Amino acid sequence: MSRRTPKLLSYQDCGKAEKELPGKVVWVTGASSGIGEELAYQLAKIGALLALSARRQDELERVKKRCLEISSLSDKDILVLRLDLTERSSHEAATKAVLQHFGRIDVLVNNGGRSQRSLFVDTSVDVYSAIMELNYLGTISLTKHVLNHMIERKKGKIVTVSSVMGIMGAPLATGYCASKHALQGFFNSLRPELGEYPGIVITNICPGPVQSKIIDNVFTEELSKSLEKPGDQSHKMPTDRCVRLILVSIVNDLKEAWISDNPYLAVCYLWQYAPTWAWWLLGKMGKKRIQNFKSGVDADVSYYQKKAA
Repeated sequence: MSRRTPKLLSYQDCGKAEKELPGKVVWVTGASSGIGEELAYQLAKIGALLALSARRQDELERVKKRCLEISSLSDKDILVLRLDLTERSSHEAATKAVLQHFGRIDVLVNNGGRSQRSLFVDTSVDVYSAIMELNYLGTISLTKHVLNHMIERKKGKIVTVSSVMGIMGAPLATGYCASKHALQGFFNSLRPELGEYPGIVITNICPGPVQSKIIDNVFTEELSKSLEKPGDQSHKMPTDRCVRLILVSIVNDLKEAWISDNPYLAVCYLWQYAPTWAWWLLGKMGKKRIQNFKSGVDADVSYYQKKAA
């Protein structure tokens, strides 16, 4: 389930997250739903101090309330901070607000972003601009402000939830793939720039399909259009399983983790070690993915369905 699968699997049950994360200040973006919401819950149970950010204040308050119900944290241990990643001029003030409340930021989890379901020939270029502004530029903008603080302390963890789509390509997600490839390239280049700060760790998380609500808010052909039929998501990896492996990756300072079920995990390895075969396979899988999308079911459903006995 990672670039070094046995390594991640060997770490997952050692309980290191429960030992290292209590009392750590963790800022999670995209915390109002999906992976970010589940991260908030699991971190709260462990005892981490939380800064929760997203655009929807009411949903963040709901997540905070649930965190308080399932943990021993107090109200002051969880900061709700509305944040729009596309409003880059607000990122410095947001960072200062977290620092004023907690005094430090130990871990930044860049989780905010949106996916895509549309064919390139049908999609406005404005959609591509919006995807890059949110998924890529918004993420590196916030990272820049938090990194300044971590450099002063000479320690910290910057964790970015990328995607297996940052490693491979896939039809219906050309803009999303581009934004995730950009993140991969950026953070893999930033890591050696920070060589004189060994206490600052850069971790890229690459989930495959997950049972999150990301599909409910995807970009489509036009900025004003939503996806009419998201389709059933039950065949994908449970969100709590994905998040547990993310926490394992964080506390073990993994540089990159591929967290996915097959066939996407297998395609990641093919893309890395046998790209010619990967291109051939993606051509086969991609055709079916487009057919699924046009028929109104989840684009990836046919890869996971079990054949009837």
